[in-house]
Amino acid sequence: MNDALAEIKSRLAVEDVVGQYVELKRAGRNLKGHSPWGVDKTPSFMVSPEKGIWHDFSANKGGDIFTFIMEVEGIGFREALEKLAGQAGVDLTKYRGGDPAVAKKKTRAKEALSLATKYYQACLIRSKPVCEYVFYKRNLNRATVKEFKIGYAPASGKALVAVLKKRGFTEDELNAAGLLNRFKTDLFRDRMTVPFIDTTGNIIGFTARIIGQGEPKYLNTPETLLFNKSRFIFGLHQAKEAIRRDGFVVIVEGNMDVISSHQAGVKQAVATSGTAMTEQHLKALSNLTSDIRLAYDGDEAGVKATERAIMMAGDLGLDLTVISDYHGAKDPDELIQKDPKLWQEAVNHSIPAVDWLLNKYEENLDLRKSPDKRKYSDIALKLLSYVKDEVERASYEEKVAKKLDVEVNILREKGDRLAEKLEKAPKKYLKKPKTKVKSSKLEKLENSLLALKLFGGVTKPKIPLDVPEDETKLAELELVFNTEHEMTNNPDYEKEATELLALYNQELKKQQIADLSDKLASLDEDSPEYESTIKQITDLQKTSN
Repeated sequence: MNDALAEIKSRLAVEDVVGQYVELKRAGRNLKGHSPWGVDKTPSFMVSPEKGIWHDFSANKGGDIFTFIMEVEGIGFREALEKLAGQAGVDLTKYRGGDPAVAKKKTRAKEALSLATKYYQACLIRSKPVCEYVFYKRNLNRATVKEFKIGYAPASGKALVAVLKKRGFTEDELNAAGLLNRFKTDLFRDRMTVPFIDTTGNIIGFTARIIGQGEPKYLNTPETLLFNKSRFIFGLHQAKEAIRRDGFVVIVEGNMDVISSHQAGVKQAVATSGTAMTEQHLKALSNLTSDIRLAYDGDEAGVKATERAIMMAGDLGLDLTVISDYHGAKDPDELIQKDPKLWQEAVNHSIPAVDWLLNKYEENLDLRKSPDKRKYSDIALKLLSYVKDEVERASYEEKVAKKLDVEVNILREKGDRLAEKLEKAPKKYLKKPKTKVKSSKLEKLENSLLALKLFGGVTKPKIPLDVPEDETKLAELELVFNTEHEMTNNPDYEKEATELLALYNQELKKQQIADLSDKLASLDEDSPEYESTIKQITDLQKTSN
């Protein structure tokens, strides 16, 4: 596979790949532009055509064309590889060391799904009753139907099978694509079809809504070699450009909510298809933006979904808000049918998820009564344990204490007791937020110190960091040095390194304390490591003050 990577890199210039997303201007030997993640006010995104690498100083990210596509598209390495191979005209089958039979099966499944989409689109155009349903009852316009490749699966149980078999597809190939039911006939019948399109533009399955009466209302492609519902995000292919441009994403519950939202001008809308939100979904979206806006129902299921999202989002450093003002409508689609402008306004006036959730819990309790005060404090403290920022958490603690009419220190003492109780609980039931492996601040300081060590010739102070062996990382560090240090007049690299090293050591201790605290939560009090871990934390806290 290394040969395939080298071949793709030889055909695609880094400035051409990055230039599809970032407007670049010449800055000496390098190129400069604004961060595609919208986190800089002045251009801080650098590209070195000579080295074939990029580095975003504001977001502290960098690498080669593969890491760039992974970050900017929010996709994995395999998807980035296939996307860039397609641009470069490189046939990956020549380089694959895996099972060629599986690769062929995936290719045939993609071809079958692509042809099925075109067939369904043709069937929609030919059916006047279905056109009336799509264009008038669902109020979808032609541009939206074209953008989402909406079609119609005929009521006949063998229409698609017959067409695809004529094109040379076998029953096994159609089954692998998820197009057949258990009777080996068409899975989708008399339904409006919307293809599942992955972020690289490949069709990997379908969601289909019944036209008349019947159950289920929606039918989705089952799990296949191509489609995994725990990872797939509906509408992300169409939404990613708007998400990058405007810096936020809206997560709605239904696929039709996504389609209606895009037609109404809110093109940042996506949905998880037929499954609850997973950490994989949030991680993929976090590569595009940290501003996540949830458009869930205010019922019990919506409350629970928001609570789960807060638990996962705290781990990823995401800004989670809730869109709640539907003006009496039950969901975004219904609100859009009422007035698209109301939906646009609702999206722009989302409220912090924790506030929304606390208000929802408060609606069902009477905080004048002691038992309800206890219930509310239990719920609130559990929720606030997932708020990572100390200042934000303290602010919420004060709000909750005020609602309960108690001193904030009493609430915090109860929180400490609950945390202690959780630590003693059986570990399989313990749901604690995980600590990030390495803070972005620590990583940025490491990059600066390594750049000074490698390219500034700094030997004093001694920088206790190992030199990376990866050539792409070394080239990125050289770009960091050239940009941050080399341009300085009369540079005193040793003084600069001394100051950075002091900051690095402080940040490192914070990280070590966080890691040890995480470890402590997983230890029994009787464990030999328990006391020694507490001592390590205490010693670090003393030296960090």
